[in-house]
Amino acid sequence: MSGCEWIVEAHGCDASALTDVVRLEALFARIIEGMRLHPVDVPAWHQFPGTGGVTGVRMLSESHIACHTFPEYRSLCLNVFCCKPRPEWDFETCLKSELGASAVQVRRIDRPYQDRA
Repeated sequence: MSGCEWIVEAHGCDASALTDVVRLEALFARIIEGMRLHPVDVPAWHQFPGTGGVTGVRMLSESHIACHTFPEYRSLCLNVFCCKPRPEWDFETCLKSELGASAVQVRRIDRPYQDRA
């Protein structure tokens, strides 16, 4: 048995979207629904002063989803961890649609719970 983790970087995003907590909440909702995940509590958000970015996290029964935005670089770092295997999900299309990203890099890491040696 193993879980999986997606580490996603989106570049060339709409800088104003990266400071908009309502849009980021909608992004989380789209990913949670699309991946059929199960939130266990309300999300936590921290908006940095001025035109700073946003950090957000939502606990899931499967683990968590988190993001950090950098509007000054027009980038978003996203992390989704699931304790059970999940099929691939189209982060690229989602982030291009929701945040106007021009480039998206997705890495999937299998997280085994037992030593494979």
